[in-house]
Amino acid sequence: MKKQLLFSFYFLFYSFFLSAQIITGAEQTERYFPLLQQKRVGVCFNPTSVIGKTHLVDTLVASNINVVIIFAPEHGFRGEAEAGATIQSSMDAKTGIPIVSLYGKNKKPTQEQLKDIETIVFDIQDVGCRFFTYISTLHYVMEAAAAAKIPLLILDRPNPNGYFVDGPLLEEKYKSFVGMHPVPIVHGMTIGEYAQMINGEKWLDNNLVCELQVIECENYTHRSRYSLPIKPSPNLGSDEAIYLYPSLCLFEGTDVSLGRGTSTPFQIFGHPNLTIGDFYFTPEPIKGVSENPPQKGNKCRGFDLTSYATKNLKDDNSVNISYLINAYNHFPKEMIFFTNPDFFDKLAGNSTLRWQIINGRTEEKIRASWQPALEDFKKIRRKYLIYLE
Repeated sequence: MKKQLLFSFYFLFYSFFLSAQIITGAEQTERYFPLLQQKRVGVCFNPTSVIGKTHLVDTLVASNINVVIIFAPEHGFRGEAEAGATIQSSMDAKTGIPIVSLYGKNKKPTQEQLKDIETIVFDIQDVGCRFFTYISTLHYVMEAAAAAKIPLLILDRPNPNGYFVDGPLLEEKYKSFVGMHPVPIVHGMTIGEYAQMINGEKWLDNNLVCELQVIECENYTHRSRYSLPIKPSPNLGSDEAIYLYPSLCLFEGTDVSLGRGTSTPFQIFGHPNLTIGDFYFTPEPIKGVSENPPQKGNKCRGFDLTSYATKNLKDDNSVNISYLINAYNHFPKEMIFFTNPDFFDKLAGNSTLRWQIINGRTEEKIRASWQPALEDFKKIRRKYLIYLE
């Protein structure tokens, strides 16, 4: 009887969280506006930093909060810039606040840029993948803030891939801006939780610790499914693309197109010489999104995974490397598949995965090789979770 009552309690508890509307940290202005009043505030925002349809910087300015500098990550502040495009420092036309780019040569705020700043607010929608660069920007903002002894306020947002943990862990040798920490491809944490891990695991230079406060989401758990109201980058324009991103992004280190230059990037993949697939597409330049896409102008053969993602990936809990293995096995042997092996290894976090594929390892054996490190990571991750699993 007691077990039945306990089960019923948990069922009702989780049913409430799964059905209740998720409220982001940014929406809870009553909790953080008082912390910003009468202070010189720096912000790290991008186009996803909104309350409803209003950009958060406009809300802050309208509320007489003194925002004196804006730090912008990859893809820019208000507008959209394609992946890899250098973001120039400038001035926000609407508010007149100076914008400092954190994508390009200057990935970390300088101490001069932080001079006279009393607090920094970080509000960016992440997608929960190691190689999505917003968590690298988070690291550098935390590091700069810690060195300057400036507190960082994180307005947390749900992780659309926060319901699972999977993939190979990054090895120190392959550390880069597309992977700075020893975590798997899918880490299963929100920005707020991830920031706590950066602090707790002493990943900042010189064992610095950032003074951190997180305004957590309401009604969110790691069982929640969250559809992003604004695309987090120009080429992640749908739920399906976000679900497929952890698996398909690895193609960026190969000669295979993953749909940049089409209306469905990260939902399709193909190559002019691939010998399997019933879907055909031709990448073409799209201004501000993919101006020089891989395989530009070439008719590619491959697969459209949109329907599969819609039906299955909300309940999946894995990084699917079968796409990669099948593409490699059906690629002309006289051609180079891993055209950018160094970048592929940075995305994978090691060179092992590339060599496993080249040497014909099965998906089952490759996945088995990840498990010991994944289990160790999950134990560490558990210490920093804010939300129920």
